[in-house]
Amino acid sequence: MLVAGFVLAALNLRPALSGVSPLLGEIMADLGLTPAAGGAITTVMVLCLGVLGPLAPVLAARVGVDRTLLAGLLLLALGIWIRASGGPIPLYAGAALAGAAIAIMNVIMPGVVKRHFPDRVGLYTGIYVSGLVAGAAGASALMVPLAHDHGWRLATASAALLALLSALLWLPQARRRHVPDHNAPRPYRMLLRRRTTWYVTIFMGLQSMTFYIVLAWLPTIFRDAGLAPDQAGYLLSLTNLSQLGATFAVPVLAGRTRSQVPYVVTAAVLTMIGYVGVLAAPTTVPWLWMIVLGVGQGASLALVLLIITLRAPDPSSVTALSAIAQSIGYVVAALGPLGIGVLHQATGGWTIPLLAGLAVCFVQLAAGVRAGSPDRLREPLEQAAGRPD
Repeated sequence: MLVAGFVLAALNLRPALSGVSPLLGEIMADLGLTPAAGGAITTVMVLCLGVLGPLAPVLAARVGVDRTLLAGLLLLALGIWIRASGGPIPLYAGAALAGAAIAIMNVIMPGVVKRHFPDRVGLYTGIYVSGLVAGAAGASALMVPLAHDHGWRLATASAALLALLSALLWLPQARRRHVPDHNAPRPYRMLLRRRTTWYVTIFMGLQSMTFYIVLAWLPTIFRDAGLAPDQAGYLLSLTNLSQLGATFAVPVLAGRTRSQVPYVVTAAVLTMIGYVGVLAAPTTVPWLWMIVLGVGQGASLALVLLIITLRAPDPSSVTALSAIAQSIGYVVAALGPLGIGVLHQATGGWTIPLLAGLAVCFVQLAAGVRAGSPDRLREPLEQAAGRPD
């Protein structure tokens, strides 16, 4: 039950986001939104991932990580339903609630791994990141057929059912009694003084930015290049599916080594190749570009979440580092979909926007190399364990 609930919870971390982009054209046409306003749907959610991420450690300290995860699942179902229920105001309000829920779940999941599977961090990081990617891929593939038969509102609202089912399956874990530990260490100030924390945060933000640029705009880029809407949606699903192998294998392999730098470099280079392929030849073997891009982005995501879990010695420290890296990182990432929409609106094409995304990949590489290098982050935190900052 623990493993099944854990996997099903992971499946909920992306459908609310990835299910929007294949239907973005229909949503914009129905509600009269501009390209920038359409990109803002994803931006609102990603911004909430950053701004509201610090809620997770507060909730976890009061009610425990298991009940915090349950609260995130229930809030996610509510936000998805509101988002599909009306005009622009419910659209953005629901997107904000769903983003808040995903923010809580994003931050708490590494802590759940550290709490329940402390001796198998690499394996279970791979499992939950693979579940995250599988959920994104499934939503990308199913949204267009569902919208064709039932409309975009019912299609996007269907993700709420998955969240409710997951909450039901996780309920036995959440019903266990939680005893707050008021003497547990609070390592925020220690973490904020460490350079590695900021390298991890930058790496987190920029790999997320390149991912959400693709998530928000890739179907539109392919449609503008002449591909059919359903084919564009399937290509987005392909890039998400291509992440599965990397998200499962890379944490297991990289978790056994002291340095994760070789994996970081390989992942960044593959992501760059994918961007270049979409820029130079979007309709020539697009499936190849999507596979390469997916492997690179999946490996990058898995690596940053693994590094967060490896660089801290206990669940409290992991949750704190996760909150810092994901909160600041997602605020940075939120600029991506909106910025690409503004650049596209200003230039009327996709060359400049994609070149901007490629530039982000280079900075991501530099930060990732520093984040993946062996450091002394763990030692000061271990010495501080047992006393509050």
